[in-house]
Amino acid sequence: MKKTRALIALMVAVLMLSACGQPEFTYVRDKAGTTYFKVPASFTQLDAYPIELYLSGDHPNSQAALLRAQRVWSTAFDQSADPSVNHLLGSTEPFVYAAVHQLTEEQRDSISLNRLRDFILPVTEEMRTAYLQQALAANQMPMFNRFEPISDEVLSLDGGARGVHVRFNYQIGPEVQTFDHTAILDEKGATVSVMLIGCQAICYAKRAAEFDKIASSFKLLRLPG
Repeated sequence: MKKTRALIALMVAVLMLSACGQPEFTYVRDKAGTTYFKVPASFTQLDAYPIELYLSGDHPNSQAALLRAQRVWSTAFDQSADPSVNHLLGSTEPFVYAAVHQLTEEQRDSISLNRLRDFILPVTEEMRTAYLQQALAANQMPMFNRFEPISDEVLSLDGGARGVHVRFNYQIGPEVQTFDHTAILDEKGATVSVMLIGCQAICYAKRAAEFDKIASSFKLLRLPG
């Protein structure tokens, strides 16, 4: 009987240690250590380089792509059972893309809150109009249709940093996709840290609390010195 109790106690202890060894979150910092966020440990981390090429339109062998790689740190996380960077613009599971941009002199001079809103996808009316005109001029059907604003918050942060946090819908093909976008300009006006979380609107309606938890963890860190 004593041996049985001891065996049960040992099994419980092993199970408790096993559970303690499984972290709830993956904690992420950019390579400079200035931007921080966390995602549930169930997300799979992906190489975001294909996303950089898609967003910029640069040829992978071009000088522009080389310079962008020097100025931009990025990563991506997908909660799908079949993770893919293609889920950035359409998935039934949450997808997270984050990047830190070292701004050029020209970009520093032109940065604004609206530029932060439009840093990844066209959000402001001006940029949505320009996007539509560009698609029509190229005789192409626009990918992003029927924009629906959900929320728009201006962020005033410690040390003079500022940013925006916006949520919106786009219809992409037959599905409506919800995006949660945060962009932060550091206090020196030198870098923009941006996070885009997305999944289909029906997914977002069920899992908004997860979006909130990930988005609220996205912060700038003050380094010593």
